[in-house]
Amino acid sequence: MSLPHQYVDRQSGAVRDEKLFGDLLVRWLYAPVRERTPWLFRALTGRRMSGFLAWYQYDAALACRVAGNRRFLQECGVDFDECLAPPAALDTARKVFERQICYWNCRPSDSGHGTVLSPADARMLIGSLADHQPLYLKDKFFFFEELLGNRPPWQETFRDGDFAVFRLTPDKYHYNHVPVSGTVIDFYEIDGDFHSCNPTAIVRQVTPFSKNRRVVTIIDSDVPGGSGVGKVAMIEIVAMMIGDIVQCYSAHRYDDQQPLKAGMFLRAGAPKSLYRPGSSTDVLIFEPGRIRFDEDLRMNQMRAGVHSRFASGFGKPLVETEVQVRSPIARAVSTSPHSSTGGVL
Repeated sequence: MSLPHQYVDRQSGAVRDEKLFGDLLVRWLYAPVRERTPWLFRALTGRRMSGFLAWYQYDAALACRVAGNRRFLQECGVDFDECLAPPAALDTARKVFERQICYWNCRPSDSGHGTVLSPADARMLIGSLADHQPLYLKDKFFFFEELLGNRPPWQETFRDGDFAVFRLTPDKYHYNHVPVSGTVIDFYEIDGDFHSCNPTAIVRQVTPFSKNRRVVTIIDSDVPGGSGVGKVAMIEIVAMMIGDIVQCYSAHRYDDQQPLKAGMFLRAGAPKSLYRPGSSTDVLIFEPGRIRFDEDLRMNQMRAGVHSRFASGFGKPLVETEVQVRSPIARAVSTSPHSSTGGVL
């Protein structure tokens, strides 16, 4: 019998058990298959198989089950009052996982100066790349240099900085939102694999986030109208059955969606991209000394009596906190004189 995986709900402070989708398959894939038949493991975590599994799970096998099946939607944690579309319109699994919500009502946010917002509805861990910091977690979830790709300027910019990992589970709202206001100064894709973001897979497949296919956006928030927390790297990472990261930034709700490019100004809290479909991960990296994570996130991560597979696998307290998209997660330590108040979105 496998160990449970628990996290802390930020709103209530309660400890919750996570329902791990496909847990038996993941534990089989990342133990016997990876060790005994590496060629099969590589095939199952490749682009072609990931695409096939996504089609089977979200477009074929489940389509007839989802149609009119309110219980299925409730089991996925879908709050019908949040959704833009009526329940009857969510008639395939893909539509469920790509749903839009009235975030301006159900995820209100103050995106003021010096504030960093959560980019997703997700389970979150925080860490530091500096070995003198209590949150030091180097080479646990990713190799820093590998994660950012062959971009020497950014490796120097973010070396010894702080980071946050946001794990989106399959039941979550799968739009990413902008964590800080600022100007896009670099935007690029890095090819890679499609490893699962199940906690067991992350622990057993060393640093999977720097091996998966991903999109990197570098935002300079030290500009007029920016959040004033320095440069921020936002890395959007695919996982098993995630074939696409659709860049669809919209300054107002979901209207007038447009692809990202260097030179664009992004407003904190606005929709930025969509994962299609399943589970996935966001990573934010900050310049050293520019932000401090909210104290409740730091305390939750060290909380005793919570059964976390990350804590068991890495041998140190690592308890996730479930956070809502657009909720504050960090504050500026030092700010730029060029930034002004971001306001409310």
